[in-house]
Amino acid sequence: MLSGPRPTFHTNWMQGTTDFPKIFCETSQKLVSVEAFALAAKYYSIQNLEICTPFEQLLVALQGNQNQRIGKTLKAVEFMNMKKSHEVQAMSELISSIADYYGLKQVIDLGSGKGYLSSFLSLKYGLKVYGIDSSNTNTHGAEERNRKLKKHWKLCHAQSRLDVSELALKMSKERKEQNAIKNKADIEEVFNNSLTNQEKMSTSDFLPDFSGSVISNIRNQMETLHSQPHQEENLCFENVFPLMDLLPINAIEPTSSQQIPNRETSEVNKERRKMTSKSRESNIYLPLTSFITADSELHDIIEDLEDCLMVGLHTCGDLAPNTLRIFTSNSEIKGVCSVGCCYHLLSEEFENQHKECTQEKWGFPMCRYLKEERWCCGRNARMSACLALERVAVGQGLPTESLFYRAVLQDIIKDCYGITKCDQHVGKIYSKCSSFLDYVRRSLRKLGLDETKLPEKIIMNYYEKYKPRMNELEAFNMLKVVLAPCIETLILLDRLCYLKEQEDIAWSALVKLFDPVKSPRCYAVIALKKQQ
Repeated sequence: MLSGPRPTFHTNWMQGTTDFPKIFCETSQKLVSVEAFALAAKYYSIQNLEICTPFEQLLVALQGNQNQRIGKTLKAVEFMNMKKSHEVQAMSELISSIADYYGLKQVIDLGSGKGYLSSFLSLKYGLKVYGIDSSNTNTHGAEERNRKLKKHWKLCHAQSRLDVSELALKMSKERKEQNAIKNKADIEEVFNNSLTNQEKMSTSDFLPDFSGSVISNIRNQMETLHSQPHQEENLCFENVFPLMDLLPINAIEPTSSQQIPNRETSEVNKERRKMTSKSRESNIYLPLTSFITADSELHDIIEDLEDCLMVGLHTCGDLAPNTLRIFTSNSEIKGVCSVGCCYHLLSEEFENQHKECTQEKWGFPMCRYLKEERWCCGRNARMSACLALERVAVGQGLPTESLFYRAVLQDIIKDCYGITKCDQHVGKIYSKCSSFLDYVRRSLRKLGLDETKLPEKIIMNYYEKYKPRMNELEAFNMLKVVLAPCIETLILLDRLCYLKEQEDIAWSALVKLFDPVKSPRCYAVIALKKQQ
Protein backbone atom coordinates (compact mmCIF):
# COMPACT_ATOMS: atom_id res chain seq x y z
CA MET A 1 0.00 0.00 0.00
CA LEU A 2 2.85 2.35 0.81
CA SER A 3 6.24 2.38 -0.87
CA GLY A 4 9.37 3.56 0.88
CA PRO A 5 11.59 2.41 3.74
CA ARG A 6 9.82 0.60 6.56
CA PRO A 7 10.67 2.24 9.89
CA THR A 8 11.31 0.53 13.19
CA PHE A 9 9.66 2.07 16.23
CA HIS A 10 9.16 1.67 19.95
CA THR A 11 5.79 1.82 21.66
CA ASN A 12 4.48 1.91 25.22
CA TRP A 13 1.62 -0.47 24.48
CA MET A 14 3.77 -3.57 24.01
CA GLN A 15 6.84 -4.80 25.78
CA GLY A 16 10.17 -4.47 24.04
CA THR A 17 10.51 -3.38 20.46
CA THR A 18 7.76 -3.66 17.89
CA ASP A 19 8.68 -3.69 14.22
CA PHE A 20 6.95 -4.43 10.97
CA PRO A 21 8.28 -7.99 10.54
CA LYS A 22 6.20 -8.92 13.61
CA ILE A 23 3.10 -7.42 11.99
CA PHE A 24 3.61 -8.79 8.47
CA CYS A 25 5.16 -12.07 7.42
CA GLU A 26 8.64 -11.40 6.02
CA THR A 27 8.23 -13.83 3.14
CA SER A 28 4.55 -13.57 2.15
CA GLN A 29 4.03 -9.98 3.41
CA LYS A 30 0.66 -11.12 4.80
CA LEU A 31 -0.74 -9.68 8.01
CA VAL A 32 0.30 -11.74 11.03
CA SER A 33 -0.94 -9.74 14.04
CA VAL A 34 -4.04 -7.57 13.81
CA GLU A 35 -3.38 -6.16 17.29
CA ALA A 36 0.18 -5.14 16.43
CA PHE A 37 -1.09 -3.62 13.18
CA ALA A 38 -3.67 -1.52 15.01
CA LEU A 39 -1.14 -0.37 17.62
CA ALA A 40 1.40 0.56 14.97
CA ALA A 41 -1.19 2.61 13.06
CA LYS A 42 -2.24 4.33 16.27
CA TYR A 43 1.37 5.12 17.15
CA TYR A 44 1.85 7.02 13.90
CA SER A 45 -1.39 9.00 14.06
CA ILE A 46 -1.33 12.79 14.47
CA GLN A 47 -3.16 12.59 17.78
CA ASN A 48 -0.63 10.21 19.32
CA LEU A 49 2.44 12.00 17.95
CA GLU A 50 1.26 15.22 19.66
CA ILE A 51 2.37 17.43 16.79
CA CYS A 52 -0.70 19.69 16.74
CA THR A 53 -0.99 23.16 18.21
CA PRO A 54 -4.17 23.32 20.36
CA PHE A 55 -6.87 25.44 18.74
CA GLU A 56 -7.80 27.37 21.89
CA GLN A 57 -4.16 28.07 22.67
CA LEU A 58 -3.68 29.54 19.20
CA LEU A 59 -6.75 31.77 19.59
CA VAL A 60 -5.47 33.09 22.91
CA ALA A 61 -2.08 33.85 21.36
CA LEU A 62 -3.71 35.73 18.48
CA GLN A 63 -6.42 37.55 20.41
CA GLY A 64 -4.65 38.17 23.71
CA ASN A 65 -7.13 39.53 26.24
CA GLN A 66 -9.22 41.25 23.59
CA ASN A 67 -12.64 40.00 22.64
CA GLN A 68 -13.62 39.43 19.04
CA ARG A 69 -14.38 42.72 17.32
CA ILE A 70 -17.93 41.73 16.46
CA GLY A 71 -20.56 40.30 18.78
CA LYS A 72 -21.93 36.85 18.15
CA THR A 73 -25.45 37.94 17.27
CA LEU A 74 -25.96 35.25 14.64
CA LYS A 75 -25.04 31.60 14.65
CA ALA A 76 -24.15 29.86 11.42
CA VAL A 77 -26.41 26.97 12.37
CA GLU A 78 -29.37 29.21 11.51
CA PHE A 79 -28.72 28.88 7.78
CA MET A 80 -26.40 25.85 7.40
CA ASN A 81 -26.54 22.18 8.27
CA MET A 82 -24.90 21.12 11.53
CA LYS A 83 -21.64 19.91 9.93
CA LYS A 84 -21.13 23.03 7.84
CA SER A 85 -22.11 25.30 10.71
CA HIS A 86 -19.55 23.64 12.98
CA GLU A 87 -16.82 24.03 10.38
CA VAL A 88 -17.61 27.62 9.37
CA GLN A 89 -17.90 28.98 12.91
CA ALA A 90 -14.59 27.47 14.06
CA MET A 91 -12.62 28.38 10.95
CA SER A 92 -14.06 31.88 10.59
CA GLU A 93 -13.15 32.75 14.18
CA LEU A 94 -9.57 31.67 13.55
CA ILE A 95 -9.34 33.53 10.23
CA SER A 96 -10.77 36.69 11.79
CA SER A 97 -8.26 36.46 14.63
CA ILE A 98 -5.34 36.11 12.21
CA ALA A 99 -6.66 39.03 10.14
CA ASP A 100 -6.90 41.20 13.27
CA TYR A 101 -3.44 40.15 14.36
CA TYR A 102 -1.95 41.30 11.05
CA GLY A 103 -4.36 44.19 10.52
CA LEU A 104 -5.66 42.70 7.27
CA LYS A 105 -9.05 43.31 5.65
CA GLN A 106 -8.87 41.07 2.55
CA VAL A 107 -9.33 37.29 2.41
CA ILE A 108 -9.07 34.96 -0.59
CA ASP A 109 -11.14 31.79 -0.23
CA LEU A 110 -9.96 29.15 -2.72
CA GLY A 111 -12.44 26.44 -3.68
CA SER A 112 -15.17 28.53 -2.08
CA GLY A 113 -17.94 26.30 -3.45
CA LYS A 114 -21.34 27.45 -2.23
CA GLY A 115 -19.77 30.40 -0.43
CA TYR A 116 -20.76 29.60 3.15
CA LEU A 117 -17.38 30.45 4.68
CA SER A 118 -16.91 33.51 2.45
CA SER A 119 -20.36 34.90 3.26
CA PHE A 120 -19.90 34.36 6.98
CA LEU A 121 -16.48 36.02 7.03
CA SER A 122 -17.91 39.00 5.18
CA LEU A 123 -21.20 39.40 7.05
CA LYS A 124 -20.10 38.61 10.57
CA TYR A 125 -16.47 39.70 10.66
CA GLY A 126 -16.56 42.60 8.20
CA LEU A 127 -13.87 41.24 5.88
CA LYS A 128 -13.62 41.73 2.12
CA VAL A 129 -13.66 38.21 0.74
CA TYR A 130 -12.96 36.96 -2.76
CA GLY A 131 -14.39 33.47 -3.16
CA ILE A 132 -12.77 31.68 -6.10
CA ASP A 133 -14.24 28.45 -7.48
CA SER A 134 -13.67 26.60 -10.74
CA SER A 135 -17.40 25.95 -11.21
CA ASN A 136 -19.43 28.73 -12.78
CA THR A 137 -22.54 27.04 -11.38
CA ASN A 138 -21.11 27.29 -7.87
CA THR A 139 -20.24 30.96 -8.40
CA HIS A 140 -23.76 31.91 -9.51
CA GLY A 141 -25.24 29.78 -6.74
CA ALA A 142 -22.99 31.47 -4.19
CA GLU A 143 -24.13 34.92 -5.36
CA GLU A 144 -27.79 33.99 -4.94
CA ARG A 145 -27.14 32.32 -1.60
CA ASN A 146 -25.25 35.36 -0.34
CA ARG A 147 -28.20 37.57 -1.28
CA LYS A 148 -30.51 35.35 0.78
CA LEU A 149 -28.06 35.23 3.68
CA LYS A 150 -27.83 39.01 3.68
CA LYS A 151 -31.62 39.22 3.93
CA HIS A 152 -31.57 36.66 6.74
CA TRP A 153 -28.81 38.67 8.43
CA LYS A 154 -30.97 41.83 8.34
CA LEU A 155 -33.81 40.04 10.09
CA CYS A 156 -31.48 38.71 12.78
CA HIS A 157 -30.04 42.17 13.42
CA ALA A 158 -33.52 43.69 13.49
CA GLN A 159 -34.41 41.14 16.16
CA SER A 160 -31.19 41.99 18.01
CA ARG A 161 -32.13 45.70 18.01
CA LEU A 162 -35.63 44.86 19.21
CA ASP A 163 -34.29 42.67 22.02
CA VAL A 164 -31.87 45.39 23.17
CA SER A 165 -34.58 48.09 22.97
CA GLU A 166 -36.94 45.98 25.05
CA LEU A 167 -34.17 45.44 27.58
CA ALA A 168 -33.45 49.18 27.67
CA LEU A 169 -37.13 50.02 28.27
CA LYS A 170 -37.42 47.34 30.95
CA MET A 171 -34.31 48.66 32.73
CA SER A 172 -35.60 52.22 32.44
CA LYS A 173 -38.99 51.25 33.89
CA GLU A 174 -37.34 49.44 36.79
CA ARG A 175 -35.14 52.46 37.52
CA LYS A 176 -38.18 54.75 37.33
CA GLU A 177 -40.05 52.63 39.89
CA GLN A 178 -37.01 52.43 42.17
CA ASN A 179 -36.45 56.20 41.97
CA ALA A 180 -40.14 56.88 42.67
CA ILE A 181 -40.01 54.74 45.82
CA LYS A 182 -36.76 56.34 46.92
CA ASN A 183 -37.97 59.89 46.33
CA LYS A 184 -41.29 59.22 48.04
CA ALA A 185 -39.36 58.05 51.07
CA ASP A 186 -37.13 61.12 50.92
CA ILE A 187 -40.12 63.47 50.70
CA GLU A 188 -41.88 61.79 53.62
CA GLU A 189 -38.67 62.10 55.63
CA VAL A 190 -38.50 65.84 54.80
CA PHE A 191 -42.11 66.39 55.93
CA ASN A 192 -41.63 64.38 59.12
CA ASN A 193 -38.51 66.37 59.98
CA SER A 194 -40.37 69.60 59.21
CA LEU A 195 -43.26 68.66 61.53
CA THR A 196 -40.82 67.80 64.30
CA ASN A 197 -39.05 71.12 63.86
CA GLN A 198 -42.42 72.90 63.75
CA GLU A 199 -43.23 71.76 67.26
CA LYS A 200 -39.96 73.25 68.45
CA MET A 201 -40.13 76.55 66.49
CA SER A 202 -42.53 79.41 66.10
CA THR A 203 -44.64 79.75 62.95
CA SER A 204 -42.61 82.69 61.79
CA ASP A 205 -39.43 80.71 62.15
CA PHE A 206 -40.88 77.65 60.33
CA LEU A 207 -42.53 79.14 57.25
CA PRO A 208 -39.51 80.83 55.65
CA ASP A 209 -37.51 77.69 56.07
CA PHE A 210 -40.31 75.50 54.64
CA SER A 211 -41.08 77.79 51.76
CA GLY A 212 -37.39 78.16 50.92
CA SER A 213 -35.05 75.26 51.32
CA VAL A 214 -37.62 72.50 51.85
CA ILE A 215 -39.78 73.38 48.83
CA SER A 216 -36.62 73.83 46.76
CA ASN A 217 -35.47 70.44 47.94
CA ILE A 218 -38.81 68.86 47.01
CA ARG A 219 -38.77 70.60 43.61
CA ASN A 220 -35.22 69.33 42.95
CA GLN A 221 -36.26 65.83 43.98
CA MET A 222 -39.25 65.90 41.62
CA GLU A 223 -37.16 67.28 38.74
CA THR A 224 -34.63 64.52 39.33
CA LEU A 225 -37.45 61.99 39.40
CA HIS A 226 -38.68 63.12 35.96
CA SER A 227 -35.35 63.81 34.29
CA GLN A 228 -33.23 60.84 35.38
CA PRO A 229 -35.24 58.08 33.66
CA HIS A 230 -35.02 59.93 30.32
CA GLN A 231 -31.27 60.20 30.70
CA GLU A 232 -31.09 56.49 31.39
CA GLU A 233 -33.28 55.76 28.38
CA ASN A 234 -31.03 57.80 26.13
CA LEU A 235 -27.98 55.99 27.42
CA CYS A 236 -29.63 52.62 26.90
CA PHE A 237 -30.78 53.41 23.38
CA GLU A 238 -27.33 54.64 22.45
CA ASN A 239 -26.10 51.15 23.26
CA VAL A 240 -28.39 49.79 20.57
CA PHE A 241 -26.49 51.46 17.74
CA PRO A 242 -23.19 49.50 17.93
CA LEU A 243 -25.24 46.42 16.95
CA MET A 244 -26.53 48.28 13.90
CA ASP A 245 -23.04 49.46 13.02
CA LEU A 246 -21.93 45.91 12.28
CA LEU A 247 -23.32 46.01 8.75
CA PRO A 248 -22.99 48.46 5.86
CA ILE A 249 -25.78 51.05 5.68
CA ASN A 250 -27.46 49.28 2.74
CA ALA A 251 -27.63 46.00 4.65
CA ILE A 252 -30.02 47.34 7.31
CA GLU A 253 -33.59 48.49 6.98
CA PRO A 254 -33.97 52.18 7.97
CA THR A 255 -35.08 52.63 11.59
CA SER A 256 -38.28 54.54 12.34
CA SER A 257 -37.83 57.73 14.34
CA GLN A 258 -40.62 56.52 16.65
CA GLN A 259 -38.35 53.79 17.99
CA ILE A 260 -35.86 56.36 19.24
CA PRO A 261 -36.96 58.75 22.00
CA ASN A 262 -34.61 61.56 20.98
CA ARG A 263 -34.76 62.72 17.34
CA GLU A 264 -31.48 64.56 17.61
CA THR A 265 -29.82 61.40 18.92
CA SER A 266 -31.34 59.55 15.96
CA GLU A 267 -29.76 61.94 13.46
CA VAL A 268 -26.39 61.77 15.19
CA ASN A 269 -26.38 57.99 15.15
CA LYS A 270 -27.65 57.88 11.58
CA GLU A 271 -24.71 60.04 10.55
CA ARG A 272 -22.38 57.84 12.55
CA ARG A 273 -23.70 54.77 10.75
CA LYS A 274 -23.08 56.45 7.39
CA MET A 275 -19.51 57.19 8.43
CA THR A 276 -19.07 53.61 9.59
CA SER A 277 -20.52 52.34 6.32
CA LYS A 278 -18.09 54.45 4.28
CA SER A 279 -15.17 53.18 6.31
CA ARG A 280 -16.34 49.62 5.75
CA GLU A 281 -16.98 49.64 2.03
CA SER A 282 -14.54 46.73 1.79
CA ASN A 283 -16.80 44.47 3.87
CA ILE A 284 -18.17 42.53 0.91
CA TYR A 285 -18.10 39.07 -0.65
CA LEU A 286 -17.30 38.69 -4.34
CA PRO A 287 -17.62 35.21 -5.91
CA LEU A 288 -15.31 34.63 -8.89
CA THR A 289 -14.91 31.76 -11.34
CA SER A 290 -11.38 30.61 -12.09
CA PHE A 291 -9.52 27.30 -12.23
CA ILE A 292 -6.67 27.60 -9.77
CA THR A 293 -3.29 25.93 -10.26
CA ALA A 294 0.04 26.35 -8.51
CA ASP A 295 1.03 28.86 -11.18
CA SER A 296 -2.14 30.96 -11.11
CA GLU A 297 -1.43 34.70 -11.13
CA LEU A 298 -3.69 36.30 -8.55
CA HIS A 299 -3.27 39.81 -9.99
CA ASP A 300 -4.97 38.57 -13.16
CA ILE A 301 -7.95 37.35 -11.13
CA ILE A 302 -8.21 40.06 -8.44
CA GLU A 303 -7.58 43.61 -9.64
CA ASP A 304 -7.36 45.22 -6.19
CA LEU A 305 -5.19 42.54 -4.60
CA GLU A 306 -3.65 43.78 -1.37
CA ASP A 307 -2.08 42.27 1.73
CA CYS A 308 -4.39 39.39 2.57
CA LEU A 309 -4.99 35.92 3.95
CA MET A 310 -5.53 32.83 1.82
CA VAL A 311 -7.92 30.18 3.13
CA GLY A 312 -9.54 27.00 1.93
CA LEU A 313 -12.16 24.87 3.64
CA HIS A 314 -12.02 21.28 2.38
CA THR A 315 -10.15 22.09 -0.79
CA CYS A 316 -10.27 19.05 -3.02
CA GLY A 317 -7.27 17.03 -4.21
CA ASP A 318 -4.36 19.12 -5.54
CA LEU A 319 -6.02 22.43 -4.64
CA ALA A 320 -4.85 22.07 -1.02
CA PRO A 321 -1.11 21.76 -1.84
CA ASN A 322 -1.47 24.38 -4.58
CA THR A 323 -2.95 26.75 -1.99
CA LEU A 324 0.27 26.42 0.01
CA ARG A 325 2.41 26.98 -3.10
CA ILE A 326 0.49 30.13 -4.05
CA PHE A 327 0.88 31.36 -0.47
CA THR A 328 4.66 30.91 -0.51
CA SER A 329 5.10 32.54 -3.94
CA ASN A 330 2.98 35.70 -3.39
CA SER A 331 4.30 38.43 -1.12
CA GLU A 332 0.80 39.91 -0.64
CA ILE A 333 -0.43 36.76 1.11
CA LYS A 334 0.60 37.08 4.75
CA GLY A 335 -1.03 33.96 6.13
CA VAL A 336 -2.69 30.73 5.07
CA CYS A 337 -5.26 28.42 6.65
CA SER A 338 -5.91 25.31 4.57
CA VAL A 339 -8.09 22.30 5.35
CA GLY A 340 -7.76 19.72 2.59
CA CYS A 341 -9.90 16.73 1.63
CA CYS A 342 -10.31 14.14 -1.14
CA TYR A 343 -6.82 12.69 -0.74
CA HIS A 344 -7.66 10.06 -3.34
CA LEU A 345 -7.67 12.80 -6.00
CA LEU A 346 -4.10 13.93 -5.25
CA SER A 347 -1.62 13.61 -8.07
CA GLU A 348 1.55 11.72 -7.13
CA GLU A 349 4.91 12.35 -8.71
CA PHE A 350 6.24 8.82 -8.26
CA GLU A 351 3.04 6.80 -8.75
CA ASN A 352 3.40 6.10 -12.47
CA GLN A 353 7.10 6.60 -13.10
CA HIS A 354 7.07 4.61 -16.35
CA LYS A 355 4.67 7.14 -17.92
CA GLU A 356 5.97 10.30 -19.48
CA CYS A 357 4.36 13.40 -17.99
CA THR A 358 4.94 17.11 -18.44
CA GLN A 359 3.45 17.98 -15.05
CA GLU A 360 5.99 19.77 -12.85
CA LYS A 361 4.11 20.34 -9.60
CA TRP A 362 2.37 17.47 -7.91
CA GLY A 363 -0.01 17.06 -5.00
CA PHE A 364 2.32 14.61 -3.25
CA PRO A 365 5.04 14.74 -2.13
CA MET A 366 5.79 18.40 -1.48
CA CYS A 367 8.71 18.42 0.96
CA ARG A 368 12.34 17.82 -0.05
CA TYR A 369 12.83 14.73 2.11
CA LEU A 370 9.98 12.68 0.62
CA LYS A 371 10.95 13.83 -2.88
CA GLU A 372 14.49 12.58 -2.31
CA GLU A 373 13.07 9.29 -1.03
CA ARG A 374 10.79 9.14 -4.10
CA TRP A 375 7.92 8.30 -1.75
CA CYS A 376 4.63 7.07 -3.16
CA CYS A 377 1.36 6.28 -1.38
CA GLY A 378 -0.73 4.94 -4.26
CA ARG A 379 -4.43 5.33 -4.87
CA ASN A 380 -5.50 2.57 -2.46
CA ALA A 381 -3.64 4.21 0.43
CA ARG A 382 -5.03 7.64 -0.44
CA MET A 383 -8.54 6.20 -0.58
CA SER A 384 -7.98 4.74 2.88
CA ALA A 385 -6.85 8.13 4.18
CA CYS A 386 -10.32 9.48 3.38
CA LEU A 387 -12.04 7.08 5.81
CA ALA A 388 -13.31 8.29 9.19
CA LEU A 389 -12.02 6.24 12.12
CA GLU A 390 -13.69 8.44 14.76
CA ARG A 391 -17.11 8.02 13.16
CA VAL A 392 -16.72 4.27 12.99
CA ALA A 393 -15.59 4.25 16.64
CA VAL A 394 -18.84 5.88 17.79
CA GLY A 395 -21.04 3.51 15.82
CA GLN A 396 -21.39 5.38 12.54
CA GLY A 397 -20.05 2.33 10.75
CA LEU A 398 -19.01 1.71 7.20
CA PRO A 399 -21.74 1.20 4.58
CA THR A 400 -20.86 -2.49 4.28
CA GLU A 401 -23.67 -3.48 1.93
CA SER A 402 -23.06 -0.66 -0.55
CA LEU A 403 -19.35 -1.52 -0.57
CA PHE A 404 -20.26 -5.17 -1.14
CA TYR A 405 -22.52 -4.21 -4.07
CA ARG A 406 -19.71 -2.15 -5.57
CA ALA A 407 -17.14 -4.97 -5.21
CA VAL A 408 -19.39 -7.58 -6.84
CA LEU A 409 -20.30 -5.17 -9.64
CA GLN A 410 -16.61 -4.71 -10.42
CA ASP A 411 -16.21 -8.49 -10.72
CA ILE A 412 -19.25 -8.72 -13.01
CA ILE A 413 -17.92 -5.99 -15.32
CA LYS A 414 -14.48 -7.61 -15.45
CA ASP A 415 -15.83 -11.09 -16.26
CA CYS A 416 -18.72 -10.21 -18.57
CA TYR A 417 -17.41 -7.11 -20.34
CA GLY A 418 -13.64 -7.60 -20.13
CA ILE A 419 -13.13 -4.16 -18.54
CA THR A 420 -10.50 -3.83 -15.81
CA LYS A 421 -10.05 -0.03 -15.84
CA CYS A 422 -12.58 2.66 -16.57
CA ASP A 423 -12.53 6.45 -16.30
CA GLN A 424 -16.29 6.61 -15.74
CA HIS A 425 -17.85 6.50 -12.29
CA VAL A 426 -20.97 4.82 -10.96
CA GLY A 427 -21.41 7.46 -8.27
CA LYS A 428 -23.65 7.32 -5.22
CA ILE A 429 -26.62 5.38 -6.55
CA TYR A 430 -26.93 2.77 -3.77
CA SER A 431 -29.51 4.79 -1.83
CA LYS A 432 -31.70 4.99 -4.94
CA CYS A 433 -31.71 1.23 -5.56
CA SER A 434 -34.31 -1.24 -4.27
CA SER A 435 -32.10 -4.35 -4.62
CA PHE A 436 -28.77 -5.66 -5.85
CA LEU A 437 -30.34 -6.40 -9.25
CA ASP A 438 -31.58 -2.82 -9.50
CA TYR A 439 -28.12 -1.56 -8.48
CA VAL A 440 -26.40 -3.54 -11.24
CA ARG A 441 -28.92 -2.46 -13.91
CA ARG A 442 -28.62 1.23 -13.00
CA SER A 443 -24.83 1.02 -12.87
CA LEU A 444 -24.53 -0.63 -16.29
CA ARG A 445 -26.75 2.04 -17.85
CA LYS A 446 -24.72 4.80 -16.24
CA LEU A 447 -21.49 3.28 -17.57
CA GLY A 448 -22.97 2.95 -21.04
CA LEU A 449 -22.81 -0.86 -21.06
CA ASP A 450 -25.37 -3.16 -22.68
CA GLU A 451 -27.45 -4.47 -19.78
CA THR A 452 -29.38 -6.88 -22.03
CA LYS A 453 -26.20 -8.92 -22.22
CA LEU A 454 -26.75 -9.98 -18.60
CA PRO A 455 -29.91 -11.91 -17.66
CA GLU A 456 -31.21 -11.63 -14.10
CA LYS A 457 -30.08 -15.16 -13.25
CA ILE A 458 -26.40 -14.46 -13.98
CA ILE A 459 -26.47 -11.26 -11.90
CA MET A 460 -28.05 -13.03 -8.93
CA ASN A 461 -25.60 -15.95 -9.23
CA TYR A 462 -22.75 -13.50 -8.62
CA TYR A 463 -24.62 -12.13 -5.60
CA GLU A 464 -25.14 -15.58 -4.08
CA LYS A 465 -21.56 -16.57 -4.82
CA TYR A 466 -20.01 -13.68 -2.89
CA LYS A 467 -22.62 -13.09 -0.17
CA PRO A 468 -20.94 -15.52 2.30
CA ARG A 469 -17.74 -13.43 2.01
CA MET A 470 -19.35 -10.14 3.04
CA ASN A 471 -17.81 -10.47 6.51
CA GLU A 472 -14.35 -10.69 4.92
CA LEU A 473 -14.99 -7.46 3.06
CA GLU A 474 -16.09 -5.76 6.27
CA ALA A 475 -12.98 -6.96 8.12
CA PHE A 476 -10.72 -5.73 5.29
CA ASN A 477 -12.39 -2.30 5.29
CA MET A 478 -12.02 -2.07 9.06
CA LEU A 479 -8.27 -2.59 8.65
CA LYS A 480 -8.26 0.24 6.12
CA VAL A 481 -10.13 2.44 8.60
CA VAL A 482 -7.56 1.71 11.32
CA LEU A 483 -4.75 2.67 8.95
CA ALA A 484 -6.48 5.87 7.74
CA PRO A 485 -5.09 8.29 10.39
CA CYS A 486 -1.56 7.03 9.76
CA ILE A 487 -1.73 7.78 6.02
CA GLU A 488 -3.39 11.15 6.62
CA THR A 489 -0.56 11.99 9.03
CA LEU A 490 1.99 11.33 6.29
CA ILE A 491 0.18 13.61 3.83
CA LEU A 492 -0.28 16.45 6.34
CA LEU A 493 3.29 16.26 7.65
CA ASP A 494 4.53 16.45 4.06
CA ARG A 495 2.68 19.77 3.70
CA LEU A 496 3.88 21.08 7.04
CA CYS A 497 7.51 20.17 6.24
CA TYR A 498 7.19 22.00 2.93
CA LEU A 499 6.21 25.16 4.83
CA LYS A 500 9.03 24.66 7.36
CA GLU A 501 11.47 24.68 4.44
CA GLN A 502 10.43 28.22 3.38
CA GLU A 503 12.68 31.00 4.68
CA ASP A 504 10.11 33.80 4.96
CA ILE A 505 7.66 31.90 7.18
CA ALA A 506 7.70 32.91 10.84
CA TRP A 507 5.38 30.17 12.15
CA SER A 508 3.58 27.10 10.82
CA ALA A 509 1.64 24.30 12.46
CA LEU A 510 -1.11 21.71 12.22
CA VAL A 511 -4.24 22.64 14.17
CA LYS A 512 -7.23 20.43 14.88
CA LEU A 513 -10.10 22.78 14.08
CA PHE A 514 -13.13 20.48 14.07
CA ASP A 515 -14.70 17.62 15.94
CA PRO A 516 -13.66 14.60 13.80
CA VAL A 517 -17.03 12.91 14.34
CA LYS A 518 -18.84 15.91 12.86
CA SER A 519 -16.14 16.65 10.28
CA PRO A 520 -13.57 13.86 9.68
CA ARG A 521 -11.15 16.07 7.71
CA CYS A 522 -10.53 18.23 10.75
CA TYR A 523 -6.88 19.31 10.51
CA ALA A 524 -5.79 22.72 9.22
CA VAL A 525 -2.33 23.57 7.91
CA ILE A 526 -1.63 27.12 9.09
CA ALA A 527 1.33 29.39 8.39
CA LEU A 528 2.18 33.06 8.99
CA LYS A 529 4.87 35.00 7.19
CA LYS A 530 7.46 37.18 8.87
CA GLN A 531 6.26 40.74 9.28
CA GLN A 532 8.31 43.30 7.38
